[in-house]
Amino acid sequence: MKEIIVNQASDGQKIEKFVRKYLSEAPLGFIYKSFRKKDIKINGHWVKKDAIVHAGDAVRIYVTDQQLEDFKKPRPVTAKPFPYPIAYEDDDVLIVDKPKGILTYGDKTGVRETLGNAVLDYLYMEGKYDPSNASFTPSPAHRLDRNTSGLICYGLTDAGLKELTDLFKTRQGVSKYYLALVKGRFDHPTGRIDIPLGKDANSGRAFPLSLDKGGKAAVTEYAVEKEVGDFSLVKVHLLTGRTHQIRIHFASIGHPLLGDDKYGDFALNRLIKERTGLDYQFLHAYRLEFGTLHGALSGLSGKVIESKLPDSLAKVIDLLS
Repeated sequence: MKEIIVNQASDGQKIEKFVRKYLSEAPLGFIYKSFRKKDIKINGHWVKKDAIVHAGDAVRIYVTDQQLEDFKKPRPVTAKPFPYPIAYEDDDVLIVDKPKGILTYGDKTGVRETLGNAVLDYLYMEGKYDPSNASFTPSPAHRLDRNTSGLICYGLTDAGLKELTDLFKTRQGVSKYYLALVKGRFDHPTGRIDIPLGKDANSGRAFPLSLDKGGKAAVTEYAVEKEVGDFSLVKVHLLTGRTHQIRIHFASIGHPLLGDDKYGDFALNRLIKERTGLDYQFLHAYRLEFGTLHGALSGLSGKVIESKLPDSLAKVIDLLS
């Protein structure tokens, strides 16, 4: 039998979710069977899988020592300072500034050099995360491509992550802005791209696809910040959050992002690389604007969080001007 005292980060979780995270390697069948056999209790009382746990509750899971060893494999962490800028932090939310070239999540190779692992190492150092006694793992509420830099929000508690995820899903109460350097100049200083998108599950590529054929609504607004030689630096506002939305949208209207190796102008990319050294898409998530928020996100209410354009991208603008 294993007894776990619920911490504040897990307050308000359903017991099923709590147990599934604690026994992260256990088959779902084993967990459901444990509920049916009344092998899971809160404060000494058998509960159904939709019961809610609160900070201070004692959760007992009746498993053998061998089962516990097999089903719970704490993520290895090392106490380390966070290596990248922190834009905002409170008890429920962490907003960090991701450099290009860093994965948000792990990949199939199990590489540890990910933003998520750096966050966990930092929280472990600060005493805010203990993998040996954690039913909740701080996680990002959204993502950025490996070679897109900028702001990412992490939920540090179950409530914080749930509310952040809902916020970015509904787009009510938050606005995300990017800076992109694209091919060509625009006839009008502002515009709106409304092109539904589909996604190939095998290649991961996005492509225009009408709604009646299964595409999902995708809307992007933009405003030209300045013209850079034969190119344009645009401020981009996402109204939806589809995979590679900015990259495929601008490519679709004849203004692909410089350096984009998936949807870009490959011949132009080679010339730009020779001239500036840019070998990845020029895209930076630079601004988050929050509306009136409550609950776990109340600390963000009315705030504007910004990230400076990386020196490597600012250099590209200087060289092309």
